[in-house]
Amino acid sequence: MFSISKETENPNQINCSDPQDFKKIYDATMELLFKVSFRIVNDEEAAEDLVHDSFIKANEKGLIFPSLDDAKYWLIRVVKNASLNYAKRKTREAKAYHKALYEGRQHMESGETDLLKAETIEKAKEALDKLPPKLKEVLVLREYGEMNYKEIGKVLGITEGNVKVRVFRAREQLLKLIGEDDVYLS
Repeated sequence: MFSISKETENPNQINCSDPQDFKKIYDATMELLFKVSFRIVNDEEAAEDLVHDSFIKANEKGLIFPSLDDAKYWLIRVVKNASLNYAKRKTREAKAYHKALYEGRQHMESGETDLLKAETIEKAKEALDKLPPKLKEVLVLREYGEMNYKEIGKVLGITEGNVKVRVFRAREQLLKLIGEDDVYLS
């Protein structure tokens, strides 16, 4: 794990309680962490809050990482878990509200193209949510977090080969869930 004291000083260490090191971490990871969180929670404000909470956690704990990459991988894991927990909580809340207060949704159609695009986006989100968590997380990190297989493997604690297999299986399942002919992409 990562240390909280500075007993063995390494010049490449990143200390989250040091303002200069904290700024390095923030500048290097904020955009990536936001993308990962946003793709899980689908809410900009919530994603930003979750990312900032993760930075605060690292700062308050005074964590010291061997390198900037180690700090990045730790933060990705924390943000991913916080975002998944947030999304689960919001899903439970939505189901409760839906059950208690549901009144039919009204759709305003501005044209066939807009409707088809909206349906495709919704269908893709629903299909992504139906994937098993292990497949969904690799796909989110790969496609929305723009991480390579090696980085994903480090974040999830699995081999690069296992990441490739999961991404392949996730894409296959998405294709089955969505259906090749039912998607409007223009």
